[in-house]
Amino acid sequence: MRMSDEDFDAVVDTNLAGAWRCARRAVRGMVRAKRGRVIFVGSVVGLLGSAGQTNYAASKAGLVGLARSLGRELGGRGITANVVAPGFIETDMTRDLDPALQEKYQQGIPAGRFGRADEVAHAVLFLADAGYVNGAVLPVDGGLGMGH
Repeated sequence: MRMSDEDFDAVVDTNLAGAWRCARRAVRGMVRAKRGRVIFVGSVVGLLGSAGQTNYAASKAGLVGLARSLGRELGGRGITANVVAPGFIETDMTRDLDPALQEKYQQGIPAGRFGRADEVAHAVLFLADAGYVNGAVLPVDGGLGMGH
């Protein structure tokens, strides 16, 4: 483990503490309205782990605990909290991967391809409309992490 404390802290502060701060502010209006949806964007890495990405994996896994805690705390007020956990998605970052590495990753995905951003957006929209789904993790990963 060669990661510095600073590198670990920076990612956890951005991905987990930042999400908590944003939710804390947003929930105020939801409590007054007696309804609302908190939807965090996690990652399949937060469910599977990833060598060399302990900071990222820990921060995304933390979103699950955060959502479930908020869901228990605020569920009686008509507020739900859930997590969408994308896998490999077609982005500039995945397009910049070496083609051989892209193929290797895709071979591990039952769908045989990377996902699209609109597929993640559809999952978020589903949770925004799903008033009886609370504390859930919705993988959008083509089957990569089946079983979590």
